Amino acid sequence: MHTPVKIAVVYYSATGTIAEIAREMAACAEKAGTEVRLRRVAELAPQETIEANPAWAANLALTADISMATADDLVWADGVLIGSPTRFGNIAAQLKQFLDTLGPVWQEGMLADKVYSGFTSAGTGHGGHETTLLALSHTFHHFGGILVPPGYTDPAKFADGNPYGTSHFDQGGTAPVDETTLAAARVQTDRVVKFARAIKNANPASADN
Repeated sequence: MHTPVKIAVVYYSATGTIAEIAREMAACAEKAGTEVRLRRVAELAPQETIEANPAWAANLALTADISMATADDLVWADGVLIGSPTRFGNIAAQLKQFLDTLGPVWQEGMLADKVYSGFTSAGTGHGGHETTLLALSHTFHHFGGILVPPGYTDPAKFADGNPYGTSHFDQGGTAPVDETTLAAARVQTDRVVKFARAIKNANPASADN
């Protein structure tokens, strides 16, 4: 009897695009028979800035019931999917702040040997989709993580066109998450689950973690 795989989906989302992708990934991982923690990182923007953008304020209210991410969520997990909108070709400050708190568990080697994969969104077609995912992967390398990209391993990835991870082009907030993006998210999640399960089943010692 194989020990259940644990998957953490950790994200930052301002206006809701990344939150929707994260929910799809969490649902897909649960359907694959894993234990799942869906977690959001803390919002750092001033309240007046949030309230000036109705979509931002609405998403914050809509996701208020989702627990805040902690270091324990990554320590607990066998596979981790991390998402952020792009900010000038890089990850959002809110997610970076969370990652910067992980030093103590990183120093103890508690983030190593896990599967990691990233997802993102951008308002323009060439506005940082790939650079944001590559920037996020730098953190996975420092963790000693096992990077599992979706690649072009499924027909859905040729439609989505991003081998580095799931990404959505929201056309400046006018294009909601569509089936192309959701299908790509499922492909990526299935690969993370597949490899996290293989690694865990090959290492009996990890069954007690």
